[in-house]
Amino acid sequence: MASAKHEWSGWRTAAERALYGAGGFFRRPEGPAGHFRTSVHASPLFARAVAELLTRVDEALGRPAEVALVDLGAGRGELLTRVLALAPGLPHGLGGRLRPYAVERAERPAGLDGRIAWLGTPPEGATGLLFANEWLDNVPVDVAETDADGVPRRVEVDLASLDGAERLGDPVDGEDAAWLARWWPLAGAGPGLRAEIGHPREAAWAQAVRSLRAGLAVAVDYAHERAARPPFGTLTGFREGREVRPVPDGTCDLTAHVAMDACAAASAAASGSGSGLMTQREALRALGLDARRPPLALASTDPTAYVRALSAAGEAAELTDPGGLGAFIWLLQPVNLPHEVLRP
Repeated sequence: MASAKHEWSGWRTAAERALYGAGGFFRRPEGPAGHFRTSVHASPLFARAVAELLTRVDEALGRPAEVALVDLGAGRGELLTRVLALAPGLPHGLGGRLRPYAVERAERPAGLDGRIAWLGTPPEGATGLLFANEWLDNVPVDVAETDADGVPRRVEVDLASLDGAERLGDPVDGEDAAWLARWWPLAGAGPGLRAEIGHPREAAWAQAVRSLRAGLAVAVDYAHERAARPPFGTLTGFREGREVRPVPDGTCDLTAHVAMDACAAASAAASGSGSGLMTQREALRALGLDARRPPLALASTDPTAYVRALSAAGEAAELTDPGGLGAFIWLLQPVNLPHEVLRP
């Protein structure tokens, strides 16, 4: 009997096709929100925090005639839609000076606010805030795994398989080997340890940062740093709200946590200024998000206001939960920004 046909590929190529190719996951009509819930979807309070950060950037830049809000990895434009709803109340006429850009590889969704420009790459020379929420984890990367001799080899996945079958390919070399040695050392380790080779993400993030003429670039994502890399990697899949085995067939999200310290170093080099890291819990609290329950006395004097405040506190608690969304890492990269606008 003839053996089954195999089509082996590195994970970077496989994920690129499965996520962004014809019929790929991010081009499906239901969009990402049909499969997983980000901070943007969890509560409109997240958009309020982004609007507050935009206001601070505007102030630091001296209130220019136009202020860009670039949403990198915009999904179906949910974040920008919510910020635009807040625009009339933004201070110093910022709402009238706001220029929203959605950067996404899917087609523009029907019915999207006409004020939102829909682009495939960030606009060049923008002044304002570039915000990338859960974008870097979907920039495809290759995966390495140590063999029985402790040699890092490229992990290959069978594109013809229905279950994401893998095998070890050639030893990792060149730029990939250099990146592992600096940021995620595997050589000489025991067999079966894995790493996601992150330099494509650093290049993508540095390019996005360079698109800003002045302002702040922010990346928010699942992340880790060199002192605490996950020993078996983080590549996984999500489909309809559930974590599943990663299979590059276009039916599920393919995601891996971000080596955020490496991305920070890359964007600092690209911008010529230092970068900062903080948790989402720290960032949102610094932007005024309050998860404290309202005083019980309010329930007697104004029950409707109490219910609203209680609901907002619950949403804020979810966004800042240190065991959930609050553990996300924010990478802050200023570009020609006169002073800090966010600190813990």
